[in-house]
Amino acid sequence: MPVKHKPQRSCVVCRLKTDKRDLIRLVIADGSLMIDESGKMNGRGAYLCQNKECWMKAAAHMQLSRALRRKLSDGDRDYLRQMTPS
Repeated sequence: MPVKHKPQRSCVVCRLKTDKRDLIRLVIADGSLMIDESGKMNGRGAYLCQNKECWMKAAAHMQLSRALRRKLSDGDRDYLRQMTPS
């Protein structure tokens, strides 16, 4: 039996490359940042791992902004801090 392909993605902060389902996709939809739980939402997306430090760095630095090709607003940064995995 052939092995089924598992899509790989990278965290935009730490560059950890892993299965797509192990990462959390963030997407810009209707002008605001949100978590894409289905992984299929329209809009520009970027992936973050479930490491709390990556989420805090994403809120503070430019990696996520660069990946999404959009400057993050203060509201977007607050959203990231609130949604940080524990």
